[in-house]
Amino acid sequence: MEKGRLEAFSDGVIAIIITIMVLELKVPHGANLAALQPLLPIFLNYALSFVYVGIYWNNHHHLFQAAERVNATILWANLHLLFWMSLIPFVTGWMGENHFEAMPTALYGVVLFCSSMAYRFLQCAIISEHGSDSKIGEALGPDWKGKISPVFYLVAIGFSFVNEWLADALYVLVAAMWFIPDRRLARVAKKEDEKPR
Repeated sequence: MEKGRLEAFSDGVIAIIITIMVLELKVPHGANLAALQPLLPIFLNYALSFVYVGIYWNNHHHLFQAAERVNATILWANLHLLFWMSLIPFVTGWMGENHFEAMPTALYGVVLFCSSMAYRFLQCAIISEHGSDSKIGEALGPDWKGKISPVFYLVAIGFSFVNEWLADALYVLVAAMWFIPDRRLARVAKKEDEKPR
C-alpha cells in the first residue's frame, strides 16, 4: 500500500476531529462581551485540544515523511491512534461544559494518555518495519518526550481528583513540550526528499 493513501485518510480524519470540536462552540445569546463569559471554559479547553490535535497532525506528518513504506501492522497502529484521537472532541466538550470538574478532567487525561501510547505503538510499528538501525529508527532514538508524556498524563489523572487546576497545568505543560515539531524526523524526511529519483 502507498503511504500517501494512509496519510490522506489520516489527514481527513484529523480535519473531521477539528470540525467536530469547533461545532461544540455554541453562539451566545447576546451581543456584548458578557455573553461570551460563560463560554470561556469551553473555549479554553477547545484551544488546548486544538493544539493537541495540531501536535499529533504535525508529528504524524513528519513521521510518515521519514517512513519509506507501510505494512498491515502500521495501518492498524495508525487506526488505533485515530480511534483515540476521535474521542478528543467528546472529552473536550464534556470537560468544558462542566467547568473542568474532576471526572471529565480525568477522562480527558485518559484519552490523552491512550493517544500518546497509540502514537508510540505507531512509531514502534514503523521502526519494526524499517529496522532499528534504519534512518528513522536512529532518528527517533530514545525519545525522552515520548516516554515522559504518558507519565505526566497519569499524574494529571490522579491530580484531577485532588486539584483539577494542577491536572490542567500538566496537560498544558505536555502540550508546550510538544509544541515545537520533532526536528529529528524532519531532518530524515528532508534527506529522503533530496535523494535523486
